[in-house]
Amino acid sequence: MADRLKLVLIGAGSTVFTQRLVADLILSGQSDRWELALVDIDPVTLTAVDALVRKMLLFKHVDFPVTSTTDRRKVLPGADFVVTTIAVGGRRGWELDIQVPRKHGIYQPVGDSVMPGGISRAMRMIPQMVAIAEDIGRLCPSAYFFNYSNPMTAICRAIRLKTGVPVIGLCHGVHHVENVLAQFLGREAGSISSFGVGLNHLTFLTDIRCNGEDAKPLLQAKLNEQRPLLQQEIRDKKSWPNGVTGRAPRYSDDPLSWSIFERYGVFPVAMDRHVAEFYPERFPQGRYYGHTLGVDAFSIDGRISLGDTWFDEMLAVARSTDPLPASYFDNVPGESEQLVDIIHSLLQDRREVFSTNMPNGGAVPGLPSDAVLELPASATGSGFSPLQSSALPPALVAKLCSKIAAVEVTVQAALQGSLDLFVEALLADGAVSDPDAAVALARDLVETHKVHLPQFA
Repeated sequence: MADRLKLVLIGAGSTVFTQRLVADLILSGQSDRWELALVDIDPVTLTAVDALVRKMLLFKHVDFPVTSTTDRRKVLPGADFVVTTIAVGGRRGWELDIQVPRKHGIYQPVGDSVMPGGISRAMRMIPQMVAIAEDIGRLCPSAYFFNYSNPMTAICRAIRLKTGVPVIGLCHGVHHVENVLAQFLGREAGSISSFGVGLNHLTFLTDIRCNGEDAKPLLQAKLNEQRPLLQQEIRDKKSWPNGVTGRAPRYSDDPLSWSIFERYGVFPVAMDRHVAEFYPERFPQGRYYGHTLGVDAFSIDGRISLGDTWFDEMLAVARSTDPLPASYFDNVPGESEQLVDIIHSLLQDRREVFSTNMPNGGAVPGLPSDAVLELPASATGSGFSPLQSSALPPALVAKLCSKIAAVEVTVQAALQGSLDLFVEALLADGAVSDPDAAVALARDLVETHKVHLPQFA
């Protein structure tokens, strides 16, 4: 390994990821060890991001080499770490993944992992991510490859199946929910630790501790305290917000997730906004406690619009001659928040444990060995070692197995460009039960996204 560690970020135009990652590198105290390569297919965005990164370095009087290019093959040789945050089709593609299924009576609050929106996204993402993995396998086979792009499970499974490149998927969901649970209990941030296994965006926390003590009795007591007001609070809700509420979370904010906790003794990550998409049979036509998923319950239109605002703000700061706002170095939670810690644990054999997306390999009983699961793994000097889990309740094993099977069909549909398998993926997912309706929806999505689906041509 060279004196400097080379990190290649593919998808550098990601609205806030690059800003947060660069801030973490600068604030790590080891900025002299880094070399950064920024890759994005949009030259206009890439120029702005490059300018922003250099302003950040200048603001903190830090200097490390930064290269920007639209051709990843120029910077992958010699990479120690490769990170992907791409989104084929961007936010406009994400919008269409929401809007097209709505025409068919299907409503989603996220649309990036499962149900028709997530499956549609997989059709665009998997071929491009496989191509990136093939380049990594050829040009920097010893590099650690971290993926943040969604749909996480389908992408990581496709890469390992097609290329054998050992990609590790990372998501801050478990870390985020630990902090939500701390807020729920009125405890300090960082006081909650957990052990969770499942699929990305449907990970079940089987062990939850507050400062080392079993937190489940504390959570149950808080639920019991709030239960008398639960139904009234749900009836009084005008909407479910898609983000921070400015107050401590309550039972009524995520009634599905808390009902799973009370029924099975586990807590699902990442709360109702994501978890509801894995239970479409419970919310036909998106009906969610008197509201509509993605409309006035976790408005996805508003979330995408916010992303447009953040992107415009990033471009404005990058292009401005004014000094960089100090807020660019605030510790704002986000997807990249544990990446530098993970890298340090790998390099220094700290053996710290993080939530990862990687093959089960027997770590979680009752689930396929080759299935990509979200599970805790120790980051060691020789790579990632998953921790052994106890068995989940049978009903949750059945739910996960059904979703894993749907992912397998989704992966094959994307790799083969098969409309028939696209239809079967929609049916296996469960949001569509009528074969004719699935055919109509699949054709509509392929036609809508055809510029990004050459494999279906």
